[in-house]
Amino acid sequence: MSAKLTRLEKQWVLYDVGNSAFVLLVSTILPLYFNYLAGQGGLTSVEYLAYWGYASSIATLLVALSGPVIGTFSDIRGMKKPLFAAAMLVGVLGCAALAWAQQWLLFLVVFVVARFGYAVSLIFYDSMLTDITEPARMDRVSSSGYAWGYIGSCIPFVACLGLVLGADALGLTMERAMALAFLLTAVWWLCMTLPLLRHFRQKYYVARSPRAVRASFARLWRTLCGMRQDRQVLYFLLAFFFYIDGVYTIIDMATAYGAALGLDSTGLLLALLVTQIVACPFSLLFGRLSGRIAPQRLITVCICAYTGIAVFALFLQTQVQFWILAVCVGMFQGGIQALSRSYFAKIIPQEKSGEYFGLMDICGKGAAFMGTAVVSLLSQITGSINCGVGAIAVLFVIGMALFRKAVSCGAADP
Repeated sequence: MSAKLTRLEKQWVLYDVGNSAFVLLVSTILPLYFNYLAGQGGLTSVEYLAYWGYASSIATLLVALSGPVIGTFSDIRGMKKPLFAAAMLVGVLGCAALAWAQQWLLFLVVFVVARFGYAVSLIFYDSMLTDITEPARMDRVSSSGYAWGYIGSCIPFVACLGLVLGADALGLTMERAMALAFLLTAVWWLCMTLPLLRHFRQKYYVARSPRAVRASFARLWRTLCGMRQDRQVLYFLLAFFFYIDGVYTIIDMATAYGAALGLDSTGLLLALLVTQIVACPFSLLFGRLSGRIAPQRLITVCICAYTGIAVFALFLQTQVQFWILAVCVGMFQGGIQALSRSYFAKIIPQEKSGEYFGLMDICGKGAAFMGTAVVSLLSQITGSINCGVGAIAVLFVIGMALFRKAVSCGAADP
C-alpha cells in the first residue's frame, strides 16, 4: 500500500483544512466577540452565557434531527455532491454574513445557520470516505484529514487573531476587525473546498426511485429496525456515543474550565492553539500505526488515554497543568476521531454511507448535550468544577466496555 495520498484523497483532506478554520474560530474568538456584542446590547454575563448555550444547542438539535434523513437521501445516485455543496455554501455564506451581524440577536441567528451548514456538510464529507479511497487506506486517509485540518486551520486563525488583537494598532474598530476575520475564514473555507467539488464522483449509491424522499425514509426505518441484528454497528454507535461525549466535552469546556479556575485568558487561547499544533503530527502517527497495529487497538489506547486525562483534570489548579492537559489532549484528539471515522466506514454498507454517517452524527450531537450537562450538574452538587470534569472518566469507561463488545461482535461474525 502506497504511503502517498492520491490526488482525490488530497482534495478530500483539503476540505478538513478549510472547515477546521471555522471550527477553531467558533471555539476561541467567536464566544469572546459575542460577549462583546452582548455587553453592547445590555445583556448581563448570565444572559450572555445562557443565550450562547441556547444557540449552540439549537444548531446541534437541528442537525441531529435532520442528519439521518438528509444522509439517507444523499445515498441516491448523483445526490451526494450537490447536497454537500449546498450545505457547505450555507456554512460559508453564514460565516461571511456574520461580518454584518453586529446586533447580538441577529448574530446568534446567523451563527445557528452557519453552524448548521457546517455540521450537515460533515455528514456528506465523512460518508465520501468510502468513495474516495479503499478500505485498506481509510485509516491513513482519515487521519491525514484531521492532521492537516488541525495545522491548516492555524493559518487563517493566526491572521484573524492578529486582526483582533491588533485592531487598535491597525486603526480598526472591534466590529471591523471581526468582520475581516469572518470574511477571511469564509474565503479560506470555500477555496479549500473547490478542488473536491470539481473531481469528486459518487462510486457507491442506491438506485433512484420515483418517490425518492419517501423511499429515503423507508430505507432509514428498515435500517433502524434491523440494527439489533447488526450487533457490531449497534455496539459501536453506543460506544461512540459515550466516549466521543467525553472527547467533545473536554474540547467544548476547556476554555470555560480554565477561566473558572481563574487562569489567564491569553494563556488559555495559546494553549488551545498548541493543542491544534500537537494534534497534527500525532494524527499522522496514528494513521501510520494503523498499518501495523489493528485500528481497534489504537482506538482502545486513545480511550484509555482520555480516561487518564479526565482523572488528571481532577487535580488541575495551575496554568502549567492546563498546558500539560492541552498537550495530552492534542496527542490523542485526532487519533480517536480519525480512527473512529474510518473504523465505522469499514463496517457499514458502502452504498448506504450517507445514511449510516447520519446515524453516527446523531450519536455525536446527542453526546454533546449529555457531557456538558454532567459536568455542570456535578460541579453544582459537589461545589467543585474539578470533580465535574473528572467525572467524564466514567463516560470513557462505559465507552470502552461497549467498544470492546463491538469488536468482539465483529470478530464473531462470519
